[in-house]
Amino acid sequence: MSTISKSAYPINNQEPLALKSKRIYAIDLLRGIVMIVMALDHVRDYFHVDAFFYSPTDLTQTNVALFFTRLITHFCAPIFIFLAGISACLYGAKRSRKQLSFFLLIRGIWLILAECFIVTFEWTFNPSYPYFNLAVIWVTGVSMVFMSAIIYLNKKVISVVGILLIAGHNLLDNVNVPGGGFGSFLWALIHEPGYFTFGNFSFSVRYALLPWLGIMATGYAVGNLYLSNYHSAKRRATFIYVGLGAMVLFVILRCNNWYGDAAHWSLQKSGLLSLLSFLNVSKYPPSLLYALMTLGPALTFLALIEKPSGKWSSVVSVFGRVPMFYYLAHLYLIHMMAMGAAVLSGYEWADMILTTSVNNAIALKGYGFNLPIVYIIWIAVVLILYPICKKFDQYKRANQSTKWWLSYW
Repeated sequence: MSTISKSAYPINNQEPLALKSKRIYAIDLLRGIVMIVMALDHVRDYFHVDAFFYSPTDLTQTNVALFFTRLITHFCAPIFIFLAGISACLYGAKRSRKQLSFFLLIRGIWLILAECFIVTFEWTFNPSYPYFNLAVIWVTGVSMVFMSAIIYLNKKVISVVGILLIAGHNLLDNVNVPGGGFGSFLWALIHEPGYFTFGNFSFSVRYALLPWLGIMATGYAVGNLYLSNYHSAKRRATFIYVGLGAMVLFVILRCNNWYGDAAHWSLQKSGLLSLLSFLNVSKYPPSLLYALMTLGPALTFLALIEKPSGKWSSVVSVFGRVPMFYYLAHLYLIHMMAMGAAVLSGYEWADMILTTSVNNAIALKGYGFNLPIVYIIWIAVVLILYPICKKFDQYKRANQSTKWWLSYW
């Protein structure tokens, strides 16, 4: 998706980085890191014994290692959706707005359907679909559908819309639609996550639209820095100033609980626990402080890593070039491995055929392993998937010009 139009740049003595290759290395690398780290959280869901009893960010029960295991994965969703916005801008560099709009609309619909019928099945292995999990792939798809219309706005207007959605949605934190009716469900889709049942169908809404759409729109606006007169030095400086500024603003707003997160921090019985409380920002929905804490470092990373830096980066970038393929493959592999682990632990394989999220499965209470084992399994998942993803990446790059459907993976 990071295709660049050479005609989008003026010819001068200092050639922008984006002109030198069809893909932007830093974007692929950062997305690859995000995909790898994301798998850690999903492995923890299926293998960590404490996942069945309490949240890793519950300061009354968690420990430092578990808290930071969860905290590091907080960076995944916002960076993934932010980069999706950048990639949409880059994809449209050689295409008309109509072509880009159509692509975003179709890809958005594909992601919504994939979340409901492929990803949900991978989470549960239950073909009866006891509930639909509306999470990151769903909200990425819905955001793309909206972006298919938003891209017709002026570029500066798009950036303003994105920032206002990120910064302003917390003004709605005290707006509630009680009950389990359609109105409450609609509000959950927009801003306040929840769980709903309508007849034989249940929906777990984890990712509300407004802030995530803001993150994607802001990413789309940032993508223009790769397409305009911004040369590498100027772009890096912009990213560093904005990235560091976001992190400073996070600290300023968080210190006095002024604005930007409904979950205030407080002094705890130790300095370390107080630090954890300070960092324990809201993801559902993602608060302004959550966005500042995660996207600030992301922009700084994009500024500092613009050129290939060794074999490790080439390996990691493979995952960043086939994110949808990796996402679907890693969930299936994790759930299959968890089914085997459950059997080896004395449980029935059918206990892993779920009617709810895995950590709410009553039959699995007591199942699981300690955190070091979780990390070992996570590394194994990544190592198993690397050659598979590399093969698909090679196939995709060799055939993308002739097989249109590969653009949706």
